Amino acid sequence: MSRRRIGFWYRFAAVIVKPLLILLFKRDWRGMENIPAEGGFITAINHNSFLDPLSYAHFQYNTGRVPRFLAKNGLFKNIFLGVVLRGTGQIPVYRESTDAATAFRSAVDAVNSGECVAFYPEGTLTRDPDLWPMQGKTGVARVALLTRAPVIPVAQWGANEVMPPYAKENKLRLWPRKTLKVIAGRPIDLSAYYDLEPTAENLRVVTEVIMNAIAELLAELRGEPAPAERYDPRTARAQVAAKTKAHVAQERGRAHAGATQATQTTQTTQATQTTQAAQATEEAQAPQVAEEMGATKESEA
Repeated sequence: MSRRRIGFWYRFAAVIVKPLLILLFKRDWRGMENIPAEGGFITAINHNSFLDPLSYAHFQYNTGRVPRFLAKNGLFKNIFLGVVLRGTGQIPVYRESTDAATAFRSAVDAVNSGECVAFYPEGTLTRDPDLWPMQGKTGVARVALLTRAPVIPVAQWGANEVMPPYAKENKLRLWPRKTLKVIAGRPIDLSAYYDLEPTAENLRVVTEVIMNAIAELLAELRGEPAPAERYDPRTARAQVAAKTKAHVAQERGRAHAGATQATQTTQTTQATQTTQAAQATEEAQAPQVAEEMGATKESEA
């Protein structure tokens, strides 16, 4: 298999972007020798900043092999950006539509024709509070098992310090000058799974193998061990929903208890007022009763 030529649009983008990246950031690049010189392959990368696609593209561009990213189709709607994305061969992903399978077929065709397809298995920016890779989606596993192409795990760190994910303020934190770290690992051995049926369970297992390799590389970059359990956004959403439901139920219980207490207090107050009124009436009538009784006794006398 051949290797894809870099082409005009990739070189054009590099002329614009590379000088800025070199000027603004320091680099810590490792494992460039693990990027195959020939043939199609897959890279699987963690995603913790909107800036990290540029950081990773810069890293791989310098190896002579350019990546084709799977990008949200909305990005292609921008006139200038759409021209550049199409010109550089990026693959649009149409989520939840009849065209959703098009990206999968395009990725398989690209790998089989000798190109590199770059996957963000998480599908979006990580939701892990400490920015470790979260549970991955199975798309990368499907393409890997179908093409049997090398899968290169890649971890990156540093772009998140420049442009933190989900930050309240959308601003770049350029100073002090940050270091963009990228490390590419050795190809993941998935040969044990090639002859298995691509069931949902098998795809999840292969995806987990890939995510483990990425997490190990990220631990090396960060100098700390990866968590034993991977963050699962579905579990997190379920936990949040359960907590919210419990909180609502608790508040309703408090409101009900408060209403019951208020009713009891009102009833007690009304009873007290009734008793006091009755006592007042009796006290007011007492002299008259006494006078009438006295008059009666005088009559009897």
